[in-house]
Amino acid sequence: MRPSNFYVFIFFITATVNAKFATDVLPLISSKCATPGCHNAASSAGGAVLVTYTQIAALASQINQRSVVEKTMPSNGPLSPAEIAILKCWIDAGAPNN
Repeated sequence: MRPSNFYVFIFFITATVNAKFATDVLPLISSKCATPGCHNAASSAGGAVLVTYTQIAALASQINQRSVVEKTMPSNGPLSPAEIAILKCWIDAGAPNN
């Protein structure tokens, strides 16, 4: 016997990214921001060096504004939605050193 009414429900769930500094944020910043000519120790574009946890965490609000909100950094193009989610999650969590 077949049911007369069949309902299909599709739920879209936005997963919360559990971003870790050492495994997610640092590799992202190192590959996208702390590059030659930008924010590595030799270049320090705009006076900002983004190499260590202390340097990155101290500039978390600026990173959020420029990379997540305005999408003007990195200068060679905006981050992907997945990369933005990593930064946003980490910053929203208080930029922990985890």
